[in-house]
Amino acid sequence: MYKLVLASGSPRRKELLGQLGFVFDVVLPDIEECKAQHESAQQYVLRLSQQKAQAGLQLTTAEAVVVGSDTVVVCDEHVLEKPNNFADAQRMLKQLSNRRHQVMTAVTVVSAEKQRSIVVTTDVWFKELTDKEIELYWQSGEPCDKAGSYGIQGLGGRFVTRIEGSYFAVVGLPLYETDQLLHEFI
Repeated sequence: MYKLVLASGSPRRKELLGQLGFVFDVVLPDIEECKAQHESAQQYVLRLSQQKAQAGLQLTTAEAVVVGSDTVVVCDEHVLEKPNNFADAQRMLKQLSNRRHQVMTAVTVVSAEKQRSIVVTTDVWFKELTDKEIELYWQSGEPCDKAGSYGIQGLGGRFVTRIEGSYFAVVGLPLYETDQLLHEFI
């Protein structure tokens, strides 16, 4: 009998995995999120998801199946991390304003016997943002813990004019792909 574990402190990932109908525990792996100079955005997000899943496996029982995931926002081939402060968030949101960017979410599922991963890339278009909109959005507190300084599932959704790909991947866990991976294990 397997035990399903989510290796993430993200309330969004917890909610999304719950939407798939699975019962699971949560562990909080301590992984340093720092992009190596030579890594592409896709390599980086994949590595982080794999490290989180493997670290999560070390924090639980041998019969566990562990889900690790990470999300990055990419604009002009640069990874936009979580903002350090208002100026950082303002810089990122101005960069995303009135154009397309990508959101990459990697999911890794591991057990003691095997590991499988996938990276889902979604194109997202933003409307043109005013300085006032950016300032008010920052004051809401929402951008503080979000890659690229926005959350599509919250107030930041008002900036999105369209997407091509998985909405749930932009939120933080692509439901279809995660479900398909999990069915290889359970």
